Amino acid sequence: MPIKGVINLPGDKSISHRGLMLASLTEGVCIIHNISTGEDVETTRNCLAQCGIVSSKENATVRISGGLFNTPNKALDCGNSGTTVRLLAGLLSGRGISAKFIGDNSLTQRPMNRIIDPLTKMGVTFKSNNGFLPITISPSNLKGISYSPQVASAQVKSAILLAGLGAEGETVVVEKIKTRDHTELMLAEMGAYITKDEKISVKPMNKPLQTFELTVPGDPSSAAFFGALAAMLPNSDIIINNILANPMRIGFFSVLKKMGAGFELKNMSKKYGEWIGDIHIYSKPLNGIDITKETVPSIIDELPIIAVLASQADSPTTVCGAEELRFKESDRINAICLNLTNMGCEVIERQDGFIINPGNSLCHTNIKTFGDHRIAMAFTIAGLITPKRNILDDENCINISFPGFNAILDKVMR
Repeated sequence: MPIKGVINLPGDKSISHRGLMLASLTEGVCIIHNISTGEDVETTRNCLAQCGIVSSKENATVRISGGLFNTPNKALDCGNSGTTVRLLAGLLSGRGISAKFIGDNSLTQRPMNRIIDPLTKMGVTFKSNNGFLPITISPSNLKGISYSPQVASAQVKSAILLAGLGAEGETVVVEKIKTRDHTELMLAEMGAYITKDEKISVKPMNKPLQTFELTVPGDPSSAAFFGALAAMLPNSDIIINNILANPMRIGFFSVLKKMGAGFELKNMSKKYGEWIGDIHIYSKPLNGIDITKETVPSIIDELPIIAVLASQADSPTTVCGAEELRFKESDRINAICLNLTNMGCEVIERQDGFIINPGNSLCHTNIKTFGDHRIAMAFTIAGLITPKRNILDDENCINISFPGFNAILDKVMR
């Protein structure tokens, strides 16, 4: 059965995290509308509250007061959120705040050396569990550094830049592969001393950042699931309104277009440094493509649903240079390959990606989510192109990023 209609989505998760953190660096009240409904963003708000940053929430609007930070009197529980722990480590280091960070079982297995190394060079003393959580930061007399991350990661870049706001001298990040730039764009809009060219540099704050009122655009990573479904189900046609259209975040839709699906970006406008637009997707026959490491940073969160999409193409799809997928909420390369194989698709797992050879009809099955919200949503979508829906071992993990996912899905499936 085709899907049709118009969809509005909750706010982008990346911008919601950053909006809360950067609001804390003002000396007034910031208002954030359409904030992400996911548990990860609420985790960031709770951690900031433990550090003395007061906020209130009504529906999807948060009012947050910047000002003085306090040393938290207990460990900051970052739950499942890598963005929370990595960015907050940089933010609090720049404010001279010592803190201990803990997380759930999944987050405890994610590598933290990627922020420990640069922040240590800046003057932060760390205690960690061999580079994993729990970690404790004790910052002192931070100095600006020039650093080139070994892993293409917006989280690492942002941690360094946020620490640099409280360091002596200039802090420079040189990226080998460009990553999402929400932190830089928002800092520039708020009056920070930041330049963004071949390298990104920030100078210390000599005054508070400017307050703001922001409506967060819809999350393109969430939009990808509905876009993929519309592309796969014949005669489908949907519009998703007010979606973040940052060039580093709509890589999925470029992939969708290369695979042959109908795609148009309409009503583009720029607000608070970010491009926003309406996305129109409609079904057409799909072909396989090759995805290389240069493309991966702009589609890193969407690769699980891209894999499902590739199973419906008329030729193979190859993904390489995606090692970072093994260090997300789960080993997503393994999770993708395991579940697609169990659904009847021919998949070849590789260390840095996978090859999908379509041709077999998918069958519904029991899905192992590994507690990973994006695996759960991708294989919920996969179950809608089979005779019966898939059965997930943990549907609740979807709430980490998108509690309203199934409600919106039910609406477009009517």
